[in-house]
Amino acid sequence: MNKELEYFKIGDSYGGNQNWFSDYMMKMGGCAAVTACDCSIYFSLYFGKNNMYPFSCDNISKKDYIEFSEIMKPYLRPRMNGIDTLDIFMNGYFDYMKDVGESNLSMKPLYGEESYDKAKNVVIQQIENKYPIPCLILHHKNHDFEEYVWHWFLLIGYKEYDDNIMVKAVTYGNYEWLDLNELWDTGYEKKGGLILFD
Repeated sequence: MNKELEYFKIGDSYGGNQNWFSDYMMKMGGCAAVTACDCSIYFSLYFGKNNMYPFSCDNISKKDYIEFSEIMKPYLRPRMNGIDTLDIFMNGYFDYMKDVGESNLSMKPLYGEESYDKAKNVVIQQIENKYPIPCLILHHKNHDFEEYVWHWFLLIGYKEYDDNIMVKAVTYGNYEWLDLNELWDTGYEKKGGLILFD
């Protein structure tokens, strides 16, 4: 089985891109804000939650996206150690949703200490229910995932093969397919995890 969520482009960019920001701290550490911005646009486009994105979804522009990131920044501002826990993300994004009057979306964490099998089943369930999945990776033993170290990004699709799945990861205006088992097995005690919408 496999499923990919509908998504959006901004010009040639697949979703938003923190490299667009002129604010140094946002350019270096704005990945959580970008993840929240992309989720907000997604929910506006595909769930009809127009309160979550303050600009037009008819033609999403880079200029509007950058302005939106400045709106999101106070909720998920870059900090010395980054937004390095699921709870910091959830608290910040919850405050944003509360301020824009969104009360029907909830979030819960799936911590990186959970088993791979549980993570796999949850990813499949979330994607089947058409929810994007914010993902946090902290350290990782595999240098192939260097781009994802200490980083927030989105999972928006899966493909099953054997007993494993590949996941469609979106970041920096691009996407690629990653082996979830390898991604989940960071090799470090301090782990990130997934945010589950409902």
